[in-house]
Amino acid sequence: MRRMVVRILLMLAVFWGGGIALFSFLPVPFSAVMIERQLSRWLSGDFSYVAHSDWVSMDEISPWMGLAVIAAEDQKFPDHWGFDVGAIEKALAHNEHNASRIRGASTLSQQTAKNLFLWDGRSWVRKGLEAGLTLGIETVWSKKRILTVYLNIAEFGEGIFGVEAASQRYFRKPASRLTPSEAALLAAVLPNPIRFKAGTPSGYVRSRQAWIMRQMRQLGGEGYMQAHNLH
Repeated sequence: MRRMVVRILLMLAVFWGGGIALFSFLPVPFSAVMIERQLSRWLSGDFSYVAHSDWVSMDEISPWMGLAVIAAEDQKFPDHWGFDVGAIEKALAHNEHNASRIRGASTLSQQTAKNLFLWDGRSWVRKGLEAGLTLGIETVWSKKRILTVYLNIAEFGEGIFGVEAASQRYFRKPASRLTPSEAALLAAVLPNPIRFKAGTPSGYVRSRQAWIMRQMRQLGGEGYMQAHNLH
């Protein structure tokens, strides 16, 4: 049994290591989350559902979009090595006293690793694998590459993966033409894109959109992306 577990772990390490190396320069055709969503819909009898992403390079994505997700999800993204220790400590302290309102502290790097290679859930096994994969992509990929992959595989609504698909669906235009307001609206639904709707935003989503836009201005606006070599 122990030998089998070791073999499985070695196979996964080779698979994930190969994926990290290949996707450092190749477009990502699908992610683990896309596969999970696809299988779930097929098992429920919905064979018309197709989870896919319309891959675009960072040159084809508005710089406002990258800035919006950094402002919303991970303002220390250009500087950390995959983990925001301060945010993790605050989340642990909060969760210890608020078991019904769990707060996460995942960076964009961690979210990219999870979305690309792993499954949804809060188990310690998954978090451990996520940590290892995060270190892998932070070692091999540039910050710009991490952000590019993240924007191309992030879920922005049911069956809507990647910023290009989201931009076409909600605004009828390519991701390269997203305005600051539109980018902030897409970023506002990321914590729970099934519950929060970019197409019919609730009052909470609108308030979060406004907060994200304020954070974008405080970070320095469009020049922030060039200053950190993220676009």
